[in-house]
Parts: sequence; structure tokens; C-alpha cells
Amino acid sequence: MTDTLNLVVITGMSGAGKTVAMQSFEDLGYFCVDNMPPTLLPKFWELVKESVKVTKIALVIDLRSRAFYDEIIEILANLDNTQFVTTNILFLDASDEELVSRYKETRRSHPLAMEGRLMDGIQKERRLLTEIRNRAQMVVDTSTMSPRQLREKIFHVFKTSDNPSFHIEVMSFGFKYGLPIDADIVMDVRFLPNPYYVPAFKELNGLDQPVRDYVMAQPATEKFYEQFSGLLKDIMPGYLKEGKTSVTIAIGCTGGQHRSVALAQRLADDLSFDYPVDVTHRDMKKRKETVNRS
Repeated sequence: MTDTLNLVVITGMSGAGKTVAMQSFEDLGYFCVDNMPPTLLPKFWELVKESVKVTKIALVIDLRSRAFYDEIIEILANLDNTQFVTTNILFLDASDEELVSRYKETRRSHPLAMEGRLMDGIQKERRLLTEIRNRAQMVVDTSTMSPRQLREKIFHVFKTSDNPSFHIEVMSFGFKYGLPIDADIVMDVRFLPNPYYVPAFKELNGLDQPVRDYVMAQPATEKFYEQFSGLLKDIMPGYLKEGKTSVTIAIGCTGGQHRSVALAQRLADDLSFDYPVDVTHRDMKKRKETVNRS
């Protein structure tokens, strides 16, 4: 393997946001490993070098013991000397007051103060992490940051052109087969006339032009579609601002073969002018397997 492997080591004070950081790197397409003992890192890296698919790694390293602390310093120094790895250390910090507040809020015990004062554990951890903090290429103080703001910070620094951008999933479905559990927005179009009852359309679906024309020609369809699509176009920038990487819009009719298919396809075509869009017709072919009406 000749490509450089990008390694981000996520570390810092307990309670400063390492979990949020790891989730952010997952959304950026990094292969993430939480709490790997540093002694396993060289072996893990040998396995990664043999893979042609993994080029970005984010490791959350737990430095709560002195032994781990000593090991990670030496291992990172060795990695810096190899041509295969580009290493960045992201150190997350927060004020003592904020860390105390977060521990009080979650009612957790600090890992270095299981039987002592919370402040004693925080101060001990801060001393242990002094050297790794000094080696970090990026130190982020999360004292006044919300999880969303930390995520935005990480995206701003580490997002590259090959990262997946915000995209929209449009899905048609039939209510009689159940709601899609991964939908963010669900719209019911069973109020529109059902093409199933037109003999010529019964064996067709919403991708067939005669069915699509029939659905779109209904008096209620155009008014509904203009309002629904306009609402979606208005709110999509809000999802982007909040850090969402995708939104799934599900449109359902009774069987998922006619009305929902026609409208989902039209919506996907329209939204694709502004966003990457994938369209799925979940239940469109199920009529061959059942005698229930669509």
C-alpha cells in the first residue's frame, strides 16, 4: 500500500467531549476505534497498512493510567518517523469548573477519583496529560462549547473534498407494510385518488408515465406538492446548519406502488438540483407477492 494513512489521535480530559469528537469523525468517514490500549496500536497499524480501503483512522486513546501515558508517547514518536502515517493529535480540554459541572450533571465518578474528591481526580489527570497536550497539533477548549459547536469545529478543520456531503434520501413506501423506521420526515398521500382502481393502471406503478400523469393531474396533487416541496426546500438549510449529514423523506400510500412512487420520484428529481439525492421505492414490487390492494 503506497497511500499515506491519516491517523487522528483523540485524547484529552475526561468529560471534555471525546465521545462527540469520535462520532464527528465517524461522520467524516474515518474508521474509529474507542479506547484501544496503546500497546496494541503498532499491531493494529500493521493490519491497517495491508488494507487498501482504510486511509483515515481516528483513535480515542484512554490515558488515565501512567503506564498508558508512557507507552503512547513512545509509540507516537515511532509513528512520526514512518512515511506511511501522518499523525495528528486532537486534545480536548475544559476548565476545572466546567468539568466538575459536567460530572455533577451526569452523576458519574471521575476515573482517577473513584473514592476521593472529584477535583483531586481532575487535577491528577491534568498533570498526567501535560506532555501529550504539549505534543498536540490541535487543542480545543470545550468549556463554552455545545456538542454541536464542537462537531462544527471538527468538521471545519478535518473535512476534505472526499468526505460525504449532506445528502437526501427520498423513499416511497406502503403503509400496509409498516412505517420506515429510519425516516426523518413522513408524508401520507392516501388522500389522493388511488390509481389501483383504474383497471388500466392496476398492474403498473408510479414510474410508468400513464400512472404518473394520472396522479399529477388530480386537482389536489399540484397544490399539495407545491406546499410540501416548498416547505422541504425551506427547512433543508436548517438541517445543514445543525450538522446533519443526511435526511430521509418518506412518502407513503396504501401499498407503495402508485401515488407514493410518483410523488417520491418527482420530489427526488426536483431536490437533486440543489442536493445529492438517492431515491428508493421500498414496496413498489411487492404487489407480485400479495393480493392486497395498493
